[in-house]
Amino acid sequence: MFVSLKRIIKTGWKGFSRNIALGIATILIMVMVIFLATLLFLLKPASDILISDLREKVDISVYFKEDVLAENISDIESEISRIPEVKNVEYISKEQALEKFIARHQTDPVLMESITEVGENPFLASLNIKAWQASQYQQVTDFLETSHFKDLIAKVDYYQRKPVIDKIFSITSFINRSGIIFSIIFGLVAVLVAFNTIRIAIHNSSEEISIMRLVGASNWFIRGPFLIQGAIVGFLSALITVLITFGICYGFDSKIKMILPQLSILSIFLINFGLLILIQFGVGIGLGVVSSLIAIRKYLKI
Repeated sequence: MFVSLKRIIKTGWKGFSRNIALGIATILIMVMVIFLATLLFLLKPASDILISDLREKVDISVYFKEDVLAENISDIESEISRIPEVKNVEYISKEQALEKFIARHQTDPVLMESITEVGENPFLASLNIKAWQASQYQQVTDFLETSHFKDLIAKVDYYQRKPVIDKIFSITSFINRSGIIFSIIFGLVAVLVAFNTIRIAIHNSSEEISIMRLVGASNWFIRGPFLIQGAIVGFLSALITVLITFGICYGFDSKIKMILPQLSILSIFLINFGLLILIQFGVGIGLGVVSSLIAIRKYLKI
């Protein structure tokens, strides 16, 4: 048993060596696939932070008429906060709105002068509303426009902000979908390239296969070397990807921290090193063996 296994491994290695050019092409494709799978794992925290940050920037404001009392606005705030789609409601008084405007535009003399010329506080009291999802702002707006307190509302700025909200919603959806789509595409390409590599290896070894059949070699002994070739390609691809991943995490960690201080991809890599190794070698060897099995069943009639 062990002697046969040793021969199968040796034959598989020889087959890989004879088709080294095709083997390298297959390895390069598989490295891209495995690296993409690794990247999705490593960058998920980064994408979560980015999506969370974008969503925190999205909100709508409800402005109340000049004569609406603060007590009435407080009651409305309580009612809005009970809406399932609403994550948070913040009351901003006229005075707070003026203070925020001055703090934001204090370096702009034209705007500061215009506020002085008005002679009074031109801002309205408002409620700043954040929903759980960007797609829920329309529902919140519909509630406000049909509520029993709609006559107290001067303006809801949802429709002014809608293009930005829709854009952020599409960006977050794209981030969530693109990784899966690219993984599937690269996975199919890797299987196709590995499949053709094994097919050519079978064709080049057709004479040896005929001789092995004549001397009574088992189907397992004939199939084995091609499975070993697929496993070798997957193993080498995974090994190269581990080195590339570590190099990128080490080299870009400080640059990413400048943008997202709370994120360290090097720490994520080191903490999840064992799981990453399983993912990389599992994907690599799995793709190589599966591609070999498909090619063997199609082109090796034994």
